This record gives sequence, structure tokens and C-alpha cells, in this order.
Amino acid sequence: MSSMRFIGLAVSTLIALSNTAFAEDITIAVAGPMTGTESAFGRQMKNGADMAIEQINAAGGVLGRRLALDVEDDACDPKQARSVAEKIGGMRIPFVAGHYCSSSSIPASEAYAENNVLEITPASTNPTFTERGLWNVARVCGRDDQQGAVAGDYIAKNFNGKNIAILNDKTTYGKGLADETKKALNKAGITERLYESYTKGDKDFNAIVSRLKAENIDLVYVGGYHQEAGLILRQMRDQGLKTILMAGDALADKEYASITGAGGAGTLFTFGPDPRKKPSAAAIVEKFKAKNIDPEGYTLYTYAAIQVWTQAVAKAGTSDPKKVMDTIKAGSWDTVIGKLEYDSKGDIKQLDYVVYKWDDKGGYAEVNPKGS
Repeated sequence: MSSMRFIGLAVSTLIALSNTAFAEDITIAVAGPMTGTESAFGRQMKNGADMAIEQINAAGGVLGRRLALDVEDDACDPKQARSVAEKIGGMRIPFVAGHYCSSSSIPASEAYAENNVLEITPASTNPTFTERGLWNVARVCGRDDQQGAVAGDYIAKNFNGKNIAILNDKTTYGKGLADETKKALNKAGITERLYESYTKGDKDFNAIVSRLKAENIDLVYVGGYHQEAGLILRQMRDQGLKTILMAGDALADKEYASITGAGGAGTLFTFGPDPRKKPSAAAIVEKFKAKNIDPEGYTLYTYAAIQVWTQAVAKAGTSDPKKVMDTIKAGSWDTVIGKLEYDSKGDIKQLDYVVYKWDDKGGYAEVNPKGS
């Protein structure tokens, strides 16, 4: 009996030690579309978060503690995003890298603010996210009023005198980006021939394509996500249209090329300068490649969001969300996407969008800003 009691005591001690070690971990979250039509971007975010935590823990963690990751799926649905935010708040998680869709980040941020959670989005570009005076929001990407200005300027310079159409998918992101592009175009003295909307999730765009054909559209700007943009492109080619399609950063995933096939060659989109090619990312890109992961799109942006938070926690000496946010806005942070500094709203001061073009091999590269 005495030996059994000894074994039982030893097992209890090990369990207690294990639980203590686990309790000392700081759990952070990544939230985005892990399922649904935008799951390619959820996968990018999870890949970025996993690698960031692996590297941070290998370097000793933060405040002498390891990081653990909670992964949450919002499927780019606003109601689901709000539920995810309330769950994360209830778990007393101090920080979330998320969400992807602006229509998710905006309602989620309100729940995070109420529950003392700091949110840095790697991807949500709608200006509203940082324009409401919330204490807890920041991003490592730019905004649609900047992205739309770059798109509008490019179209004005390279398609002056051509017939332009603008489409949007009625979402916070898609309509917001389309409207900003329209605003920039109109300011440059160009009036679009056609402005139409469709519903995210639509599959049949033949009626819209027929209108593009009737109006002899040279370039169609799509404010929306890659699934629908890819189908619009395919259905244009099926009807014999050579119209160029241009869109925003939601085309920064190889899934677009898998939808369009070779017909997607020539498609244009705006995104930040390729973070994979930045010297600050070289070592981490190699680590991703060793795992057979292409850190495209928002992979490195998610990594950077976690870097900003981790460095600010270390500098503040606490994971208290309000103190960490004050530190973030007052500091300068070295990340895989470069040095970042913040304004009082939580927007980055380093603003840079460029234009990319898809090729017929399923890849994309930056084009000369002047289109030559």
C-alpha cells in the first residue's frame, strides 16, 4: 500500500507540475476564415501564427513564458466573428491576430474592446476599423482609401480613354474598396461606363458579363474576393471578352489562378510590396520553405502582427492589453515586413501599395508603376 501511495503521490505531483507549466503559457489567438470561401486566407493566417509562435518560443518566449495558440474560425461571417470575439474575451486571451474580412473585424473589435482584448488585423483594410476611436485596434496592413487611390491612379494613367466598369460584392471590404477606386478615378477626370453590384457567393455572372460585352468594357474593376473575381474572369473568357480584370489584395492567393486557369493571365491587383522579397523576411521565408509552405498573401503579415504585440509586451513588461496598446502606438517595431510605426488610431505610418499582374503559369509579379 505504501508503494502505491508513493506512486500516486508522484503522479499527482507530475500532474500539478504539468498544470503549473501550462498555466504559465500566455495564450494568444488567431481568428479568421478557417472554413468557407476565403479559407485560403485563413490558412495563410494560421501558417503565419504557427511559425511566429514557434520562433518566439525557440528564442525564449516573452516575459519568460511560452506562447500557446488558440485558433478560431469566423468563416468571414459577421455574426460568427462576434461570437468568436466573445469566446476569446471569455477565455481572458489578451491578444488576437485577426480577422481577415473587414465585415468580421469591425463587429468583432467591439466585443474585444468590451472584454479587454487587443486586436491587430493582418488584412482588414476598410477604414472604418480604425476610425471609430476604439482603444484596442490596430493593423499591419494599409487601408482601402490608400489602396483605392493606387488602383485609380494606375487605371487613369494606363487606361485613359478606355471604357471602365466597376463591380462590387456589397460587402464592407468589396464595396468600400470599389467606392474608393471610383472616387480616385472620378477625381482624375474619368467616369466609369458601368457601376454594378453582385452578391458574394454568386456563381453565375453571365448577365453582368453580357452587360460588359454590350458596353465594350476594356477594364473591369472588381471590389470583392478571389472566388467571385475568378468566376467573373472565366465567364468573360467563355463569352469571348478580352476585358482586363483588376481587383484588390483579396487576389493575393494562388487559388485565384486555380479558378481561372491560364485565362487569368493579365489580371491586375493591388497589394503591398511582396513581403517575401524583403530582406527582413529572408530568414523566415527559408524556414517556411523548409516546411513546404509558400508564405504568400497575408502569411507574413500575420507573423508581423504577432511580432509587434510580442515586442510591445516585452517593452511594457506586461501583457495588459491597454498598456501594450499604449506601448505599440508610442514605439517602432522591427518585423518581417519591415519597420512599423503607428498613429493614434492604430494605422501604420508606412503606406505602400503596388500593382501586380498574374501570369499564365499561376504566379504574379509587381508591374512597373507606370505600366511599362
